[in-house]
Amino acid sequence: MAELPGAVGVSRLCVYDTLAPDGQVGGTPHLHLCCSEAYVVTSGEGLVETLNLDGFARTPLRQGAVVWFTPGTIHRLVNHGGLQIVVLMQNSGLPEAGDAVLTFPQHLLDDPETYAAAATLPDGGAPGSDLGAAFRRRDLAVEGFTVLAEAAKAGDLGPLKTFHQAAARLVRPRLAEWRRRWEGGARAVAEETGRQLDALERGDLAHFEAAAVHELAGPSERERRGMCGLLEVYHVRKG
Repeated sequence: MAELPGAVGVSRLCVYDTLAPDGQVGGTPHLHLCCSEAYVVTSGEGLVETLNLDGFARTPLRQGAVVWFTPGTIHRLVNHGGLQIVVLMQNSGLPEAGDAVLTFPQHLLDDPETYAAAATLPDGGAPGSDLGAAFRRRDLAVEGFTVLAEAAKAGDLGPLKTFHQAAARLVRPRLAEWRRRWEGGARAVAEETGRQLDALERGDLAHFEAAAVHELAGPSERERRGMCGLLEVYHVRKG
């Protein structure tokens, strides 16, 4: 089976509807280091809180809206009622390989083993696993995010920059694996387009011979415990 268009990842997300320590309902703040992310809102209402070097912002989410953000943007979904989203992730395979760091308090970010113990869910968050663990992880990340956001609102981006550096240190051991996934996925798909353009310039339509239709009849998993809510995950199995 071919990669999804552009080698993106696709999932459906039902945003958590439980209360976080700051009195808001929703998901776990985190950032991605190499992957852009897009939301297509299919039902409900809410907002996404974001924090990057441009500062803190809230973007409303309503049915039909499309919102996306680039690497280095901390994001946190807030559910005002029935918020459901189709999520598109750049570089399918990289997010699954750990391209996300949660905004835990700084003392949990300083040691990779301590961070991993706080970030890892029982059974990897598999359907049927302890949902309370996902909420406890969310609450820790909200605690750290609140510190970063309040500092940024006061004009101090120092804590955010410190978090960025900690996030980069945490993922550094994974970079070689990420590169292999990118080379075999998103890069390979983009380079194939280049070869097709070259062929068309020559009048060569040979790649039409491999034209095919692919289908995923439904999600590979339902109710996986994600960072922001319950996920319906679509896995493209190749080979």
